[in-house]
Amino acid sequence: MKHTIHLGILRRRRCILLSLASASMLFALVGCSKDEKEKDPVVTVQVTPATRATISQSVSAEAVVYPLEQATIAPKITAPITEFKVRRGDRVRKGQLLARLENKDLLAQAKASQGSFEQADATYKTSVDASIPQQIQKAQLDADAARAAFEAQQRVYNSRKELFDQGALPQRDLDSAAVALAQARGVNEVAQKQLEDLQRIGKEQAIRSAQGSRLSAEGQMLNAEAQLSYSEIRSPIDGVVTDRPLYAGDLATANQPVLTVMNLSRLIAKSHIAQSEAALLKVGNPAELKLPGLDEPIKGRVTLVSPALDPGSTTIEVWVEAAKPNPALKPGMTVEVSMTQKTVKGALVVPTPAVFKNEEGASYVVIAGSDGHAHIKTVQIGAHNAQFSQVARGVNPGEPVIISGGYALPDNTQIKIEAPGKEEKEAAGNADKQGKDDSAAEAKPAKKDKD
Repeated sequence: MKHTIHLGILRRRRCILLSLASASMLFALVGCSKDEKEKDPVVTVQVTPATRATISQSVSAEAVVYPLEQATIAPKITAPITEFKVRRGDRVRKGQLLARLENKDLLAQAKASQGSFEQADATYKTSVDASIPQQIQKAQLDADAARAAFEAQQRVYNSRKELFDQGALPQRDLDSAAVALAQARGVNEVAQKQLEDLQRIGKEQAIRSAQGSRLSAEGQMLNAEAQLSYSEIRSPIDGVVTDRPLYAGDLATANQPVLTVMNLSRLIAKSHIAQSEAALLKVGNPAELKLPGLDEPIKGRVTLVSPALDPGSTTIEVWVEAAKPNPALKPGMTVEVSMTQKTVKGALVVPTPAVFKNEEGASYVVIAGSDGHAHIKTVQIGAHNAQFSQVARGVNPGEPVIISGGYALPDNTQIKIEAPGKEEKEAAGNADKQGKDDSAAEAKPAKKDKD
């Protein structure tokens, strides 16, 4: 009986203790909720002021390196290769002999055609200097003789006609003189016509005939010499031999490459970019070529922006030429080219990571207000790159822009500004230094004009 009473007392105490504990916990929870509701959340951020600096907007793309000058040399004739004068990697000059093909038959043809030409040339000179003048001289003599004979016969006829009129000469003698005069007149006219034709037409045609024979022989000689010259393969450009697939003794086939020469002093990187990005590119814009494994990029410039789209990819081909030869840059490499589209001096810039886009696609930044709260400002972005963006409208110079902790931060959130890290300090310092350099550069010409 006593044991049962004791158990009941213990149960009642336990219930009381549990009730007190539950009440304490409920009071504590209510108290905490009330405190949390009263305190606003505080977000730690880092800021940097919007400053003025020169900013360049660029476009990057993959590109393949090519030599600006390249010659894939193929013979025009099919013949065995007698010898090579160069090996792969040798530097050559324009016009230098690179290889020689078998040419004994071509040499014989060239000599035969040269002989024919010399014979035709001698005939031409003989015709011009001797034969034609002699023919003209003979025709002149014949014409003079015919004229003299005609004039003499004319005098005989006149004399006989006078005697006949006086009755001192019979009719038959006068008729005989008339016939002789007619014959002399005909001979004279033929001789004069021959002389005239020879002087006016014959001489010219005879010279043209001799000249035609000479030109024909000369053409055959030049053709034979050209065929002979095809047996000597020479470099059309200055450069380096980069390929030589055949060996001495192999058969060189017409129009099939036997050597490749590249001018490695001028290399270009060819890339294809969208037309919207190419619209701002101009020939002469600065550019950089980045190679894997090379710490420093290679300086260059844009040398070509194609005036037409590539029909296959609807992109525009752009060339970037390296400013100086670099041994690390070789034809056939794939590199990344960064081309400056435009440069704006004295632009108001903020770090690019501090620029966000809202649901409507508009750009905005988060400003650290003097009231200790964050404020969202819609901005208009101009030139931009990976580091900085130009703010054309929406932010004033010197305003503190949140560069860390601002992503998805609600407007009017209470913030706590934290000192920037080393990277943020360097970025802000670079922008500030660039702005000061631009100001100094703009002030210097003004002072000079004043003086």
